Amino acid sequence: MQFQFLRLSARSSFILCYDLAMNRTYAILGTGALGGFYGARLQRAGLEVHFLLNSDYDHVRQHGLICESIDGDFSLPRVNAYRNTRDMPRCDVVCITLKTTQNHLLPTLLPPVVKDDTLVIAMQNGLGNEDEVAAIVGADRVAGGLCFLCSNKTAPGHICHLDYGYVRFGNHNNGVTDRLRAVAADFQRADITAECVEDLRAARWRKLVWNIPYNGLSVILRATTAQLMRDPHTRALVESLMREIAPCEPTITDEFIQKMLRDTDKMKPYKTSMRLDYEAHRPMEIEYIYGNPMRAAQQQGMTVPRIEALYRQLKFLDAANTIRR
Repeated sequence: MQFQFLRLSARSSFILCYDLAMNRTYAILGTGALGGFYGARLQRAGLEVHFLLNSDYDHVRQHGLICESIDGDFSLPRVNAYRNTRDMPRCDVVCITLKTTQNHLLPTLLPPVVKDDTLVIAMQNGLGNEDEVAAIVGADRVAGGLCFLCSNKTAPGHICHLDYGYVRFGNHNNGVTDRLRAVAADFQRADITAECVEDLRAARWRKLVWNIPYNGLSVILRATTAQLMRDPHTRALVESLMREIAPCEPTITDEFIQKMLRDTDKMKPYKTSMRLDYEAHRPMEIEYIYGNPMRAAQQQGMTVPRIEALYRQLKFLDAANTIRR
């Protein structure tokens, strides 16, 4: 097992080894492309995992989960599947892997699965997620998980993992705790590259450098990431959006932007989660990926006209999609 990302002291190494022996219990709130992938990996590694499902509850309860992955396919014929959190046990770690469009459900979903010392991790896109969770369970029990994952749910209980998969964890109150290190170690135990970051808000802004241009443009232009990168005009638009985000976070440098572009060049052609939601007539995560960052930038006295233009176009498309829904 690799621990190079955790930078443990002798004392915390002892605590981590002790914690690993305890085998934390995990609740996965939202068993889609993201929650299904990470939860399945954790269960395969021997951890006790409990999955909240919706539309494919009956299928998964009967047949389990299938993960088709670039790292090797596997299946879990039996999983702990639930339709309601009131039926789930209280767990040591609760991973919120729902789309942010369902965050209004959290005041009802979270209380039945948390204990006094539960760590609740918002493994979602966008900005402002942890503030909402903190209002329910308290800020000292909240962390964020930034997931760099190309994955789709292609059928009930069937996850297709296309690329990447690593996670960055950060506490809502910043700073790295032994509890958060232990969660990162559980993910590494499940063959998922994981690290802890000191400044979660900075990390969220850095992830928005990718999410803001590719998610919105993929919907408006009906393009994959590869198509956006191949055309010189859309590539230039992607880069200009990235540069508009940069003043919001000092660690977003030109070198970082160029790395994002190079990494996307190497990525397999990918339909973003927002485009998949749009095509399936599901609500898009507009407020967390565009609205909240736009308002945060404006509160700092910054103008973000390109981001605002994307925000307003996506709101128009989402409203039309609502009629079709």
